[in-house]
Amino acid sequence: MLERSRISCREKGLIVVREPVTVRAPIAESWRRSRDADVDEGMEAAPLVFDRDSLADARGAHPLEPHLPMLQALLRRVADEAEHLMVISDAAGHVLWTQGPAFARRAADAIGLTEGFLWSEDAVGTNGIGTALASGRPEYVYAAEHVAHVLHRWSCAGAPIVDPDSGRVVGCIDVSATVQALHPATVALVAAAARLAEARLENEMLVRDQRLRERLLPHLRGLRGTGVLATATGRILGAPDGGLVGRRVAVPEPGGTVVLPDGRTAVAEPLSEAFLLRIPGARGRVDDSARSGRGPAARPAAAGAPLLTLALLGDGPHALLDGRRFDLTLRHAEILALLALRPRGLSGDRLSQCLYGDEGSAATVRPEIHRLRHQFGDVVRARPYRLGCAVDADFLAVRRMLDEGDVAGAVRLYGGELLPRSDAPAVRAERDELAVRVRRQVLDRGGADVLWTYAQTEPGRADLEALERLRGVLPLGDPRLAAVNSRSARLLSGEQ
Repeated sequence: MLERSRISCREKGLIVVREPVTVRAPIAESWRRSRDADVDEGMEAAPLVFDRDSLADARGAHPLEPHLPMLQALLRRVADEAEHLMVISDAAGHVLWTQGPAFARRAADAIGLTEGFLWSEDAVGTNGIGTALASGRPEYVYAAEHVAHVLHRWSCAGAPIVDPDSGRVVGCIDVSATVQALHPATVALVAAAARLAEARLENEMLVRDQRLRERLLPHLRGLRGTGVLATATGRILGAPDGGLVGRRVAVPEPGGTVVLPDGRTAVAEPLSEAFLLRIPGARGRVDDSARSGRGPAARPAAAGAPLLTLALLGDGPHALLDGRRFDLTLRHAEILALLALRPRGLSGDRLSQCLYGDEGSAATVRPEIHRLRHQFGDVVRARPYRLGCAVDADFLAVRRMLDEGDVAGAVRLYGGELLPRSDAPAVRAERDELAVRVRRQVLDRGGADVLWTYAQTEPGRADLEALERLRGVLPLGDPRLAAVNSRSARLLSGEQ
């Protein structure tokens, strides 16, 4: 039994009367959350949080954007014929898209049920969007079940959409109308639409998974049973006996430790878009000389061609060859970056020019190549100088993601500039081009999460334009806003 306010009129003015009412359990739970958030029952409309530019950025960065035509086609007939409104929000309850007949849209505009407005439960109280996002399940809210009195002529049904990769809610699909009660099938309809969107996201995820397995499993074979392959979101893609595949671990941090589902502890080794979770002390571990790069690289007894992965973004460049780590000097990292960029190889003169400009010569390059061959064996080849193996590099993965429009993935991987201490002319050119491409796509297509991730990178920390853009898309009350304001103020005052 809960109390619900009723406004009554007396000769001496308005009086708020508290009356005990019985409501469905999901609504009772939502009322309690709304009361704890101090939601104003007398509000007139939802708050506006996105201007036109911020809305366009949020739409372009949202994972449902490519699937919008499917969702609109699925619900268009229902919305148009029943004079209902279809609404799609992000995970925070920001309305990104709406669809419906003119009558429904005009009524919705009056209460802010349109693009750019916030319909989270703590902003508006009990409603189809915010309550579904808060509970994590399909919900329907009829008339007076809404907290805000202005919504008592509305009914709505919403269903959250979960990203199968991260396991997190990414949005909500809702159908609303100015009626006392929606048709019972409406809840099933929005739930089915949400499941269809999740199936589309899962298909995309499976394609990415297969691509990662094809490229990175040689590292797992090279560990000979002492590690597993996991995505950047913590899903296990490959394991020695296959028993852990499909399970989850905590999202790995480069160089940090995670606990595997079987209780063992593993160290997270970055592999461009994924992680190699190496189990210290397990049988089959490579010796310290191989990990530090001292001595030639002997191929492990693994099937398939060798795989060389280069981690060259930010400081601490290193490589992995079939699961074995090699720390790199700056010069060796530069050479490997240039050979990765030019799979057909480079002559000694051309490689020297890329490294030293006009002052270099082929004779200058030969000793460095000799040292690399001592470290990596016949993976480094001559005439022309080239890499005789499959190559996967973090900076190449960022380029590929940008080409594919995956700005969020590119920024997540872009932890720093390419070999920031390098003065090699060809490396500088590649570094500058990649930095410009990342920044431009972040500013043009990045939503709040993408902009925030970029702001944590070394280039993004001092990027005032990116911080100002982020300030414009973060809603009031977002805990990240204080950090953005503080950093922007320091930059404007000339502090570093």
